[in-house]
This record gives sequence, C-alpha cells and structure tokens, in this order.
Amino acid sequence: MNFQQLRIISETVRQNYNLTGVANALFTSQSGVSKHIKDLEDELNIELFIRKGKRFIGLTEPGKELVKIVERILFDTKNIKHLAEQFSNHDQGQLTIATTHTQAQYTLPSVVTQFKKTYPKVHLILHQSSPGELLSMLIGGQADIGIATEALESAVDLVSFPFYTWQHVVIVPSGHPLQSIYPLTLEAIVEFPIITYHHGFTGRSRIDQAFAKAGLIPDIAMSALDADVIKTYVKLGLGIGIVASVAFSAERDTTLIKLESEDLFEKNTTCISVREIITYVAMLIGLLSCASRY
Repeated sequence: MNFQQLRIISETVRQNYNLTGVANALFTSQSGVSKHIKDLEDELNIELFIRKGKRFIGLTEPGKELVKIVERILFDTKNIKHLAEQFSNHDQGQLTIATTHTQAQYTLPSVVTQFKKTYPKVHLILHQSSPGELLSMLIGGQADIGIATEALESAVDLVSFPFYTWQHVVIVPSGHPLQSIYPLTLEAIVEFPIITYHHGFTGRSRIDQAFAKAGLIPDIAMSALDADVIKTYVKLGLGIGIVASVAFSAERDTTLIKLESEDLFEKNTTCISVREIITYVAMLIGLLSCASRY
C-alpha cells in the first residue's frame, strides 16, 4: 500500500469513477491508475469497486469503508504540511476562527487584542456563523478553531476544551414592574412577553429547559440571533429580554436594568474546538494564554 494508491482511490470517487479523469487529474496514465487499484485490491484481498465490464460504476461495501479512512489520511497529510509551516514560521501565517456573534462581540475582543500583540504578523480571520455552520467549517477544514456554546462539545470529530462558563440574565427597561419583585421568579417572568435568542443560539436550550422544568409556558414574543438586536427591542418596550450575562454592560446599556436572575437558569459552557489537536496546538495555546489573562 502506498500514498499514490490512496490518492487514486480518493480521486476515482471524486471523478465519478471516470478513470480517464483520474489519470488527467493526477498526471498519470489510465493504465497506471488501473494497475494501482488492482494492486491495492490484491493486497487487501477485497474488491473496492463495483464493475460493469471494464467500467467502474460504484463502491463495494468494503470500498465505502476504505474511502472514509483514505479521506481522513489525506486530510491529515495536509495537516502535517500545515504543522510544519506553522512551526517553521510560528509568528506568521493565517488563523481562521469560526464563532458566534455573542463570542465575537463580547468575549473575544480583549483576547484578540492580546493575540495580535503577541503574533502581529498572523492574519486573523474572524468568521461569524451559527453553531451548525461553524461545526461544518471545522470538520471541513475551512476553520482552524471554533468557539461556541452549542454543537461543538459533542462532535466526535473534534477535540474540545472548556473556555469559560456563563449564565443568562433578565434585562428590562428602567421602571419596569419586575424591578419591584425580589427574589425574581420564573412565574413572575412569564407574565410578560419575552425577547431572547433563536433556537440553537447562545444557550437557548437552557432557557427553554428552565421554564419546562417549572411547568411554565413562556410567551416568546420575538427571537433574534444576537443580543444587540434583543436589547434594541427591549428598549422599545416590546418585551423583557433574556440574554447572555456577558452581553450586558451597565456603562453601555444605560437605559436598561439587569435583574438579579442568574440563579433562574443553568450555567452554560463555551468551548474551544479544533479538528486535530496536533495541527493547531501552537495557535490554540497562544489563544488560551491570552484568554487566561482576563
């Protein structure tokens, strides 16, 4: 078994089993492609492709399993090259972070500032997306590091580390009736329309679980992707807001009041995730080092 055989197996699937296309893509001959495939099948003592005459029309069951392994090997080979580049030029290059709006807006500014001071020549790309989208970017190799509360920790193809924990808080316009209720309860909250995050964003499941556990049905009047939008409509008096604690600042949000509500909702954990720890460990350690100072 050799690396060229693995490349041919992968390219055959990519070229929809057209061996002429495989030969052209890999700058070799069609006969050479066929020989490599036959040699590999003989070595493994299995057929990898379904044949119709001399043509390939699909993968056998063993072939399907092998292709999965081959793709991982080829992907990790690219990572090895990336690793070498990073360690030979450790203070240069490009780092792509896929994260949510909440993390990009409220958590990462101080971290990124320190990171850029430490690695001024590294081109940092900050890609904001939904948890599902950034998960796909990580697995597909379009992002180096993912930072989010949902979707990442349970992904089997990723290595994840806890970044920090946080809670939701209730915010209201100044003078709202809830300001006079202490301690604040979920029963009091459900008497008012609620504006909070979309499903799948910024710990929304924790909010739903808290009300469900109490046997309450909240009136979710509006939902949004990020806290800035939520706060805008809370200021307009369209409902009370439930946002991530990091999204509220008394100095900045002067017309809003944060109520003592941290105990009403379970804590959330934001994770830092990478596809392969060996490839991105240098940059990740740098990022974590920055974060630990704040």
